[in-house]
Amino acid sequence: MDKTTLLAIISGMEPADLRLYYPDGDQEGFWRKVRESPLYAEEVAEIRAEGERLRTQPVPELTYALFSIFGRTGSRLEYERVYFERRRMLNTYVFLALLEPAEAEPVERLQEILWAICNEYTWCLPAHLGESGIAGTIDLFSAETGFALSEIHCLLGERLPPLLRLRIRQEVGKRLFEPYLTGGPYFWETAEHNWSAVCAGSIGCAALLLASEPSQLADILLKVERSLGYYLKGFGEDGACLEGLGYWNYGFGYFVYYADLADKRSRGRISWFREEKVRNIAKFQQTCFLGGELVANFSDSQPVGQVYLGLSHYVAARFPEVEAPPVSLRAAYTEDHCSRWAPALRNLLWKDTKQAHTEWAMDSYYLPDAQWLLSRCRQGNSTFGFAAKGGHNDEPHNHNDLGQFIIAADGNAYVSDLGSGEYTAGYFGAMRYSYDCNGSQGHSVPIIDGQFQTAGPEAYAVVLEASAGKEKDVLQLDLTQAYRYSGLERFTRSFEWHKEGPVSLTLSDEFSFKEAPGKLVERIVTLCPAVPGEGMVVLKGPDGRDLQIIYDEGLLQPEISEHTFSDHYGAKKTWYGVDFQARACAESVRYTFEFQFSLS
Repeated sequence: MDKTTLLAIISGMEPADLRLYYPDGDQEGFWRKVRESPLYAEEVAEIRAEGERLRTQPVPELTYALFSIFGRTGSRLEYERVYFERRRMLNTYVFLALLEPAEAEPVERLQEILWAICNEYTWCLPAHLGESGIAGTIDLFSAETGFALSEIHCLLGERLPPLLRLRIRQEVGKRLFEPYLTGGPYFWETAEHNWSAVCAGSIGCAALLLASEPSQLADILLKVERSLGYYLKGFGEDGACLEGLGYWNYGFGYFVYYADLADKRSRGRISWFREEKVRNIAKFQQTCFLGGELVANFSDSQPVGQVYLGLSHYVAARFPEVEAPPVSLRAAYTEDHCSRWAPALRNLLWKDTKQAHTEWAMDSYYLPDAQWLLSRCRQGNSTFGFAAKGGHNDEPHNHNDLGQFIIAADGNAYVSDLGSGEYTAGYFGAMRYSYDCNGSQGHSVPIIDGQFQTAGPEAYAVVLEASAGKEKDVLQLDLTQAYRYSGLERFTRSFEWHKEGPVSLTLSDEFSFKEAPGKLVERIVTLCPAVPGEGMVVLKGPDGRDLQIIYDEGLLQPEISEHTFSDHYGAKKTWYGVDFQARACAESVRYTFEFQFSLS
């Protein structure tokens, strides 16, 4: 699309007003319904509870001492806790103002937090500022902030004082529009992951709401549309989000928020929803839940996930093959520790109160581009989950995890993926793979003569067989390239997930070496206490259900080790390595494990 075409579209655009959010423009009627209907009672109660918590608290200061911590120590949490608390205040006071239009207090408090955010030294996080400092820098959170203020400007309108509305327009122009058009290029403009969708999508939304000059709007949308093309390029045709469910919510969410506003304002002439790949990405969420809140949390993903009902219901309405999620998985208002405005608003605006699903469909999926196999199956009153992956070790938010797998029952992981650790400077630096959650030492994959998997695109899996069937699912991988052990000639890993009869997994690893290695360890990672038994190791799960790992005592000897890591929120967590050590290494060997559930 060129500028001339865009200018023609812009000339016929719908106004940037409340009709973009409410079919008839009746904002007061919508919020009256939310306030009075029992179908929104939980959401309203959560918002009101936050309002009470914040009521006596002043706007917290973003001090120099906080700002400088990352540069001095690499720690992000101290500054970000305060930054995100300010965004929680912003969101809460807007919602209270919309829910209670006759009340003066929420608007008065909103004015103070809006002014404070406009006064911030930068809307960026310190961790995202480069050597050049803040001038012209646009990161995820500065773009999100500009989008949020633009939307609040539209929704609150004349309920905000003229000076504050002017300040919002000036700050968004100065911090987003001007550097976007005259600075850069920013790395995220061509990024094939969530940054391009969040940054470009947020700027595009802000421009659709605030940019009054057609030429400026056209210039911004040209760049935004190009970046969103790069975002989609990061997906295979299977629609898998290699960064996991959390980043699907995040990146694809902001893609949809922009696509929706662009579609509405342009009267359908700018529409990403006609893209087949977008349809496939929209289906990803329903594939990755393994029972309850547990998800296939490969890469920097959390082990449990909630759904954004607004986003979920929107894409389910757009695409018939997309499943609406179980309502029990609804993300609470306080669930997002970053307090992002855009999804919080749409969780109310886009909620389909007629949807009342209680469980995902039981199904298995093979995603060929990602090389992921995912399964949910039910026996009796229990739901069992399995996930395994190939791929390569240069994926977005990469972990060295070729051949990694997860086994779950009733929403509890027995063989686990540690998922995302605490984000620090080192976590994204040269020491990344020294962190257990990132390096292969913290995954259920072999350790060959003390060597872990290597990082980079040259470390990849080759799929030899993959099928998702009624009775069993199969994934067989050649993982020879995952290691740089000179004596390794071939390593294949096979999974057979049995869904008929007792649910179980058969794992087979076959090695060929030029000469026998000095040591070979088959590691299984778990958060469950592990107890050795005769011919088995038992992973002790909750509710009396255990997982037995049955092995050949003549070939392998188990050793159980205890480790700790800092999770995404900085909390110390314990994990166990069940290391099956080869009793006598050989040039060619095959190890087979049976994973079987039992009740103790």
